[in-house]
Parts: sequence; structure tokens; C-alpha cells
Amino acid sequence: MTSTEDSSPVKSEFLRAVTLKGGEEEEEEEQPEEEEEQPEEEEEQPGEFTEADTIVMGDVTYGACCVDDFTARALGADFMVHYGHSCLIPIDATVGIKMLYVFVDIQMDNAHFMDTVKFNFTPGQSLALVSTIQFVAALQAVSAALRPDYDVLVPQCRPLSPGEILGCTSPRLDRNVAAIIYLGDGRFHLESIMIANPETPAYRYDPYSKVFSREYYDHNAMRELRLQAIHKARSAQRWGLIMGSLGRQGSPKVLEHLETRLTSMGRSFTRVLLSEIFPSKLELMGDVDAWVQIACPRLSIDWGTAFKKPLLSPYEAAVALQEVSWKEVYPMDFYSNHSSGPWTPNHLDNRPVLPTRKQAPKRGSEPVSNKPCEQNQCAPCGCQEK
Repeated sequence: MTSTEDSSPVKSEFLRAVTLKGGEEEEEEEQPEEEEEQPEEEEEQPGEFTEADTIVMGDVTYGACCVDDFTARALGADFMVHYGHSCLIPIDATVGIKMLYVFVDIQMDNAHFMDTVKFNFTPGQSLALVSTIQFVAALQAVSAALRPDYDVLVPQCRPLSPGEILGCTSPRLDRNVAAIIYLGDGRFHLESIMIANPETPAYRYDPYSKVFSREYYDHNAMRELRLQAIHKARSAQRWGLIMGSLGRQGSPKVLEHLETRLTSMGRSFTRVLLSEIFPSKLELMGDVDAWVQIACPRLSIDWGTAFKKPLLSPYEAAVALQEVSWKEVYPMDFYSNHSSGPWTPNHLDNRPVLPTRKQAPKRGSEPVSNKPCEQNQCAPCGCQEK
């Protein structure tokens, strides 16, 4: 969504933050603090310690879904390092290249965060704490420290870590809480859990500016806009299926599922590979009546109105194609292991079949042959078993 007041379904309201000075509590203005300049550290390239060549990929990386092992393989790389995100794409899912995730743990002022929570919420209240992967360690420490005074919930949406949320994947809370508190900067991830839990008040603590704010989202406006796009797409005869090629955003299994559904309904479709989806690109294909993008669901939710033709997420396409009914609570389960349908990558129908490990026979359970070895004179063994 855009950030203008007239068209955006989101808004925020600043609350009071607390800081401790000289042992006394003082209310603090919500002005961002100037960050101290940190000395730049010299990068140490692997080539300085080995004979390996290093390639720094400068392509856009929006998040954990943008692991670009395909490009790394095309460049002839033997090993890939993805810096800063959680391992959303398992290391055994990459083909032909070894993978290493380097996690980032951002240190913050835990005490100030806890003091802010205590200042704004009364003891005994139920609070759900979430964050991005970079602050999950701090979130776990703070939640443990707050539990003596509050009913703290750190929800998990597998395969994500406890408390971790993505812009497209957040848990639907299984019990009522007084508030959702998001630890992190920006609103993209926060809006994900707000969409999944529209009835719960949401707050954001920015660890950089130390500002604590109440956040709002116009759920009715969002749902109305998406329903309009779905109803318009239902009359489409020719569909365009966009397979996102930015890293691992696209899912061949989801693409196959949508193709099967369209074929069964007698609708024609065109496959398109795109790394970045812009209105100007799609306008070049004027014969397409409706688009489905298998890349980022938030692209449809946040920017769908910028496109002349309906631009649906896979879930919205399933609704338009009458595979599933519209849900009043918009599901944010795109990468969830327990998603609502096969229009998501990690649904049970789309997971790869893992090979079963053969059980090794117990020692002493197999008969031992006393037949002499034909290749060499050795002690009786089982090498001649046929």
C-alpha cells in the first residue's frame, strides 16, 4: 500500500516511550535518536585465505525467498553464502550447489524495550511478541524476562522460528491476547500479522529510534479492493500466470496446480517468467484478461490497484476459480507448513517426497556363509551372500 493518508489503509499513532536516566523514570519524546557512526570493518574475502574466486551478487534480495542458487549455478559457483535471512529454502533443496546461511543477530537495548512495555501495559495482560529473524534472539530474551509479570505468547508458524514472521507468512493466534507487539523497524512484516489477526490491537517498537507506536490497518478497505479484483477476474477468458524468477519466489508446484485448475475449467493461459513485476510490463500483453503472480502475495495486496488488469495472488486465484471460498480473515500462510491449500509452496501436496532410509540389519541377524571366498582365502564371512 502507498503511504499517503488518502489512499492507504494503514496509519499509526505514537505512544509514550520510557527511558531511565539517573535512576528515575522520565517520559521521552518520540523523536528518533541520532545513531552513532560505526567504524567500517574491512571485508575479508575468502580468496585471501584460499585459492577460491569470490563473486558478490548485486541482484535485489527482498528477503529469505530470494535465495538465488540458480544464478549462482549459472555463474559456475560451487558454494553459495546467503547473508542475513533465515533458511526458508532448506539447504538440501538447492540443486547442484552447496549452501550456507549466515544469520544476523542485531543487538539492541533490551532494557528500554522492557521498560516501554511495562509503562504501556498493566501486569497480567496477555501479549503476543513477534519480530523478524534479525531480532529473534532479543525477542526470546525479552519475552523470558517479561513472563513473571505478563502472560507472554511467542507464536510460531512453522517452518519459521518461534516469534519470526514474514511479510507473507504470519500465525493466526489461537487465543485472545490484549495486544500484538512487533519488534522491528518498518511496517511490512507487522502488516502481515495484522492482516492475519484483524481483531487484535497491534503495536510496534522500533529498536533504532526507540519509538513505540500503535499501528492501524484498514482491513475493510483491503478486503473490498481484493474482492473487486477477484470478481473481475472471474469473467476472464485468457489468464496470465507469472512465475516469479527472483530467487526462489516462484513455485513450480503452485504453477502446475493453477494450470490444472484452469485447464479443467476450459480457460486458456499464458506462462510468463518475470523477476520484477511492473504495470508497464504487463500492459505489453493486452490480450490477457487477468493475471496471477506466483511470487509475493503482498504484491497483489499492496499494489494490485496499480495494475489495469486484475493481479491476483495464488489464494485469490483459487477463490476466483471457485476452488475455495473467500475467507473473511485473509490468510497469511504462504510459506506455512499448515497452509490452507495447494496454492501455497509448502502445502502437503506440494512437498517433495523424501526418500525413506533403509533400516540396517541388526548385527548377528543375518546368516553367515561358510563358503570359501572365491577371490581370496580369508576367514568365513557373508561376502558370498547372493
